[in-house]
Amino acid sequence: MSGKLCFPILVVLSLCFGSVARGHAILLSSTPSVKEVVTGPDTQVKLRFNSRVDAGRSMLMLVDPGGEQRKLGIGEQSSPESLDSQANGLKSGDYVIRWQVLAIDGHITRGEISFRVR
Repeated sequence: MSGKLCFPILVVLSLCFGSVARGHAILLSSTPSVKEVVTGPDTQVKLRFNSRVDAGRSMLMLVDPGGEQRKLGIGEQSSPESLDSQANGLKSGDYVIRWQVLAIDGHITRGEISFRVR
């Protein structure tokens, strides 16, 4: 294949697949959802992403109304794109779930989900 022909093919391939190589795990849905009001004292936590995530190298942190943080244990994944946990002993007030995931492509993504317990 000549050099003149290879270059355009490489450009097309990089345009088609370049965004996949730079991708991050994007949160598609969560339980609880952002600004949802849930009934305590216990609530299921489930985050679903657009790509596979490494549960062993990911983290879920719960911030209570007083600002105290506690790590939530991540259970067995119901699918390779999700993280599952349980938040127990929640009292009324505003909470935040801080999450950090390692996507299968090696990128780390972070975010927050605020919700209220009544």
